[in-house]
Amino acid sequence: MAPAESSNPAEEGIPQEPAEPEVFEHETKADIRAESILLERAIGGWRGMIDSGVPTAVFVIAFIVTSQNLRASVISALVAGGIIVVWRLIRREKLGQIAAGFIGLAISAWWASRNDNASDIYLPGMLTNLGYGSAFLISIIVRWPLLGIAMGFLTGERTRWRQDPNLRRIYAAASWIWVALFFSRLIIQTPMYLAGWVELQGIVKIVMGYPLFLGAAYWTYRVLAPVLREQRAARDEAALPKTDRPEG
Repeated sequence: MAPAESSNPAEEGIPQEPAEPEVFEHETKADIRAESILLERAIGGWRGMIDSGVPTAVFVIAFIVTSQNLRASVISALVAGGIIVVWRLIRREKLGQIAAGFIGLAISAWWASRNDNASDIYLPGMLTNLGYGSAFLISIIVRWPLLGIAMGFLTGERTRWRQDPNLRRIYAAASWIWVALFFSRLIIQTPMYLAGWVELQGIVKIVMGYPLFLGAAYWTYRVLAPVLREQRAARDEAALPKTDRPEG
């Protein structure tokens, strides 16, 4: 019996064209936004950490250099915050984020000056952590994880994610990361605030700001990315003609 003819062009010596990269023709804007939204928010978070971290660092340094002169330290922090605002405006960044950061700094400075207590400059930030942490925790308890609500709104899917039990669990698990972030800041800084350790709390506030936020954003993305990829793959497969769908 004659051997079967080879159907492999490489074996017949026929030149082959380079393989084209796989393209997902049915990828939607919602897919792209869903998988990149956390990184986009993380970048905004980095800026937020700088906006709050630099004035805090300036306050701590001024507090040490001026032998704990509260007025000079507060003014130095406000000047640093003002320079950041001017820089953001020159770069034409969103005014809302800029205003929120500077207003928070101004409230902190006013509160510390009003009570003549340097530690009070950290109190508004501590209350903010308490508010965010409580909001995330309550949202998990009532089975409306805040991260799912935010992602649904930002990606245009609204509340359709609640129809998928697995996705609800994933959003709840990712929300726990932020509960841990906000309450860990509060748990560690509260004793320092009560003890009046101004310099140490300022350093801890900076350390627990940027690095922890970046870590939380990274692990949140790691938790959500596989689910989002599966959703995209399922939509791609559903959009294919029946004859082109993989068997099994």
